[in-house]
Amino acid sequence: MRSAAWRLLLLLVCFAGGAKAQSWLVQTSGLDTNLRGVSAAYAPNPDGVPTPIIWASGSNGVILRSIDAGKTWQRLHVEGGDSLDFRGIAAFDAKTAYVISIGNSDKSRIYKTADGGATWTLQYRDSRPAFFLDAIACESRTRCFALGDPIDGKFVILSTNDGKRWKQLPPGHLPPALPQEGAFAASSSCLALHGNDIYFATGGPAARVFHSPDRGRTWTITETPIASGNASSGVFSLSGDWPNDMLVVGGDYTQTKVPFRTAAYSRDGGKTWRLAEQMPGGFRSAVAVVDAATAVAVGPSGEDITHDGIHWQPAGSLNLNAVSILDARNGWAVGPHGTIARFVNHTP
Repeated sequence: MRSAAWRLLLLLVCFAGGAKAQSWLVQTSGLDTNLRGVSAAYAPNPDGVPTPIIWASGSNGVILRSIDAGKTWQRLHVEGGDSLDFRGIAAFDAKTAYVISIGNSDKSRIYKTADGGATWTLQYRDSRPAFFLDAIACESRTRCFALGDPIDGKFVILSTNDGKRWKQLPPGHLPPALPQEGAFAASSSCLALHGNDIYFATGGPAARVFHSPDRGRTWTITETPIASGNASSGVFSLSGDWPNDMLVVGGDYTQTKVPFRTAAYSRDGGKTWRLAEQMPGGFRSAVAVVDAATAVAVGPSGEDITHDGIHWQPAGSLNLNAVSILDARNGWAVGPHGTIARFVNHTP
């Protein structure tokens, strides 16, 4: 970036009580956008060492890309999209990425680039007044799913098998939504894929997890103990990266510092859920797995880390919305005012 606001800040935010094993390094801030989408991937380079590629997206039509592990950032533009709110992004390398915007009816859209953001193809839009996208998740460059709020009592799930054409899964296969039940577009992580399994999480009158073991043909629903009961509460994010051990985070986004029923875990693939014994420090909008024993959560009032899914510890005090973890050494999170922070793991 050319402006001073985009220079590397080199601000190291450590755990409360001093430097510990994990911390967050702010790499950019100051852009007039609320970043809510982030996706990191590895890409080969000439010397054979994979390089982290990071894409981020947010309000005011902002899409950002870094091809040097976050040292520098390029702003990309979708033609006619400067007023869109890009809440979710799924990237695979320096060239290929999908992005979704939110809003009623045709403001909710799916775009794809195959040339590093130089051009974007509008792949899906919908004229139904109640159409509202919440999240996107991909298992390959050509197979992706997108989740939308209920229409006529059923959640909307779109899929593509060729990376070009999207279609809605038959709504008759889905269980009915509760009145006023919806999904949250806070971090594009209320939808998760694991092999043939599709999971998505909801809020409002109940905090539930919908699960299909067969790519959308059949579904079951389980209730979680996450805070619910009003339009601002429920499950905001779930992680399906561990086959049997799953995590959900959320709470009430109007009470960002209240650690009431903000995290839960499952040991049986989402069939049953228990509250964490030690909660994150408040409402959390996103969770991601670091390795086989570790996960992180982010939210407006700070970051947390867990090594068992049951006990959460403070890990920072930044205001962040979404997180994408590549491995135990590489991860990024994004937030308001164009903030992008890198996950730093000092553990040998």
